[in-house]
Amino acid sequence: MPESARADSGTCANESVVAVLVADELAEARRALEGGEAREPDAALAAAARDLAAPARGGDRRRGADDPADQEGARTPAPVVAVHGTIVRVRIATLGDLMLDVIVRLEEPLAAGDDVRARTRTGAGGQAANVAAWAASLGAEARCVAKRGSDATGGLVAAQLAALGVELCGPVGDGTTGVVVSIVGADGERSMASDRGVAPSFAPDELDEAWLDCDVLHVSGYALLREPIAATARLAARLARARGARVSVDVAAWTEIRSYGPVRFRELLDELAPDVLFATEAEWEMLGGAYLTAPVGVIKRGPRGCTVVSEEARLDLAPVEAEVVDTTGAGDALAAGFLLGGSLEEAARRGLEAAARCVATVGSMP
Repeated sequence: MPESARADSGTCANESVVAVLVADELAEARRALEGGEAREPDAALAAAARDLAAPARGGDRRRGADDPADQEGARTPAPVVAVHGTIVRVRIATLGDLMLDVIVRLEEPLAAGDDVRARTRTGAGGQAANVAAWAASLGAEARCVAKRGSDATGGLVAAQLAALGVELCGPVGDGTTGVVVSIVGADGERSMASDRGVAPSFAPDELDEAWLDCDVLHVSGYALLREPIAATARLAARLARARGARVSVDVAAWTEIRSYGPVRFRELLDELAPDVLFATEAEWEMLGGAYLTAPVGVIKRGPRGCTVVSEEARLDLAPVEAEVVDTTGAGDALAAGFLLGGSLEEAARRGLEAAARCVATVGSMP
């Protein structure tokens, strides 16, 4: 990356004492407003992150997702993430969007042209930011690589992410930081409307290779749907692999894939060749889930748990019981827990436990 470009746009958001002070004030204000205490990372889950070994790759990448295979309880293949035994914590970098999350929990159905009661909450969000925050809460060393705006919103979400233990890296561009509004019904299910702001304008020459010093690079599917950020994501995957990292991809919304073109998106996945692919059932089917596009596929089934498909096994796991308040971010929490490693079953169960924690509260972050 040219030095001039770095000077103008490249930053890591652990750079300023002021940002830390602002983050502390935000955390205190949040506790005061919500009348609660800050949550600590689950010690047992954090400890599980230290138990990792190297996975095997190869074989036919197009094995059928629904082909007969061993069921839950069978001995699963080697772990998902390769980490040297002397490293205490998994280093996870995510690439995608950092946004302001506006969550509106309805107390009654919307009425056209009228006003209804609701509870609202705002904070940092975006798929890449969510995964990084949950990974940090589970004991990983987490970094989020994203472009944000130079507006006040960008500073606010950067400070909150730093307060959650995530190193934020990426350019700051003229314009607005993205905003996503989630409307949450009484059943906890949410619908979203997104304005990604300057995030999609993240160009390859704004990427610093040092940001990709990690064990796992997790790429948000939203980063693959528009240019120039899609070119940046492809470059990041190549650079991370050259440094010995594994690559995972979360497919993103089926509505976006439909607009982009399922065949075209599959070709993009084939180019990225992820080690792990996350998708909801709708996304999996839209992409033609009759065959596998990665050595490990994780199908997120919401209230029915998840299914993990590899070249050697298929595991169907039930969800962890929880009172469902808001499902926003649950899939991102699951992905973070899974990427900490262990056997496929251990990784999936850790992910489901994180997802259960997520749905039990309002918001997408721990």
